[in-house]
Amino acid sequence: MYKHILIATDGSELAAKAVHAGLELGKLLKAKVTAVTVIEPWTTMVAGEAGFVFPVEEYEKSAAENATRILSGVCEAATQHGIPCETRQVTNFPPEGIIETAKSHGCDLIVMSSHGRRGLARVLLGSQATRVLTLSTVAGSSFPGMTWAMCMCGYLVGMYLRM
Repeated sequence: MYKHILIATDGSELAAKAVHAGLELGKLLKAKVTAVTVIEPWTTMVAGEAGFVFPVEEYEKSAAENATRILSGVCEAATQHGIPCETRQVTNFPPEGIIETAKSHGCDLIVMSSHGRRGLARVLLGSQATRVLTLSTVAGSSFPGMTWAMCMCGYLVGMYLRM
């Protein structure tokens, strides 16, 4: 089964569900668990003259502090689940950062949340989870709004954890 689970989180309430599911799965499988938060590069966050109003150093400091806070919460949750958890903070576009971390750390399962958007909302807002599933060779498990056949194993795991 899975030996090293990567849990991707942005600190949102929805991502907390994936963190919980990933930690439960890690405990159940006695798998190594690594949590990652991806900080988007400064260049993707500014448009026009906004860069002059909000300096890159302030953005990087604020983003790093936020990532540290998010990952500390994951470590606390892992302790409550009784399992060790490593953390990683990566600067990249989220899908690429998640996949890069999974590959560089030898993870064989990625657990992350998805809004499960459909139709126009999906076209306009996109989906980080869809992009990870599309680009990755690592197995993907997305909680709770799974709509992809590739995530069926995650759905069954989710059902199993609720029993």
